[in-house]
Amino acid sequence: MEVPFWLWVATVVALIGVIAIDLIIVDRRPHHFSSSDATRWVGFYISLAVLFAIFLGFYFGWSFAAQFTAGYLTEYSLSVDNLFVFLIIMTAFAVPDPHQHRVLLVGIVIALVLRAALIIVGAELIARFTGIFFLFGAFLFYTAYQVWTDKGGDPDPEGNGFVRFVGRRFPTTREFHGTALTVRIAGRRMLTPMAMVMIAIGTTDLLFALDSIPAVFGITSETYLVFAANAFALMGLRQLYFLLKGSLAKLHHLNKGLALILAFIGAKLILEAIHATTSLAVPLIPVWFSLLFIVVVLAVTTIASLRTEPQG
Repeated sequence: MEVPFWLWVATVVALIGVIAIDLIIVDRRPHHFSSSDATRWVGFYISLAVLFAIFLGFYFGWSFAAQFTAGYLTEYSLSVDNLFVFLIIMTAFAVPDPHQHRVLLVGIVIALVLRAALIIVGAELIARFTGIFFLFGAFLFYTAYQVWTDKGGDPDPEGNGFVRFVGRRFPTTREFHGTALTVRIAGRRMLTPMAMVMIAIGTTDLLFALDSIPAVFGITSETYLVFAANAFALMGLRQLYFLLKGSLAKLHHLNKGLALILAFIGAKLILEAIHATTSLAVPLIPVWFSLLFIVVVLAVTTIASLRTEPQG
């Protein structure tokens, strides 16, 4: 897959344009983000992803469109787990409801920049050492076990090392001052909780990217598709946060589904690594089956979550 330079530029410019529209139109006046607002925007971003997949199909071929779709669904579904942590961080910092949309927008922009760096590193590792798939696969198996056995304990947002680093080296205030990131108090410039919570969300997401990015590389080795899948998933994530905000606790089987997806992609990666580095005749999992598996697992776990009540 040869991606022309103009397409990379157009993709980044379009991404910046969407962020600008969000800031100028959606967030120009801080307000409560209702579930109906969130539904419309989730539909908008999913529609953009569908249109992008169709473009890929016509321009590069439907195999690449399927790879993007499977990667996007994987990234989006794994990102739902982020929402639980985002909710905890928002609560811990007591972010006023009207400002939560901006916090998520800026935090996710930070996350996207950090993820782009990880994707570049991952692509370089794959190009230089095919056997890295063994490591990726083993890590996904380990992560799947961690996700499957997760008891839902609440993480401490201030346990984020970078947040502690910033808090120790820069004066901060515990009071919000609208959407301002800094404020001058008694002649001294200080960071506000708005800045700290954005940093917390952006850098905490990086921890999730350590398993989600290898998972997407397990579906496609095309750097452009991995970046696009991450960009589309993250840009629609904040809208999904408001849509599912009151329903997150009901998705109590979600971790089982995500664990199955991670383990499946881990197995796919290891099979591909064996195929590439040895003469053993091992079966390879086609993209269409990966896509079908992901969709079925998500559907089953979501339906099971909505039809049953958590124990205890």
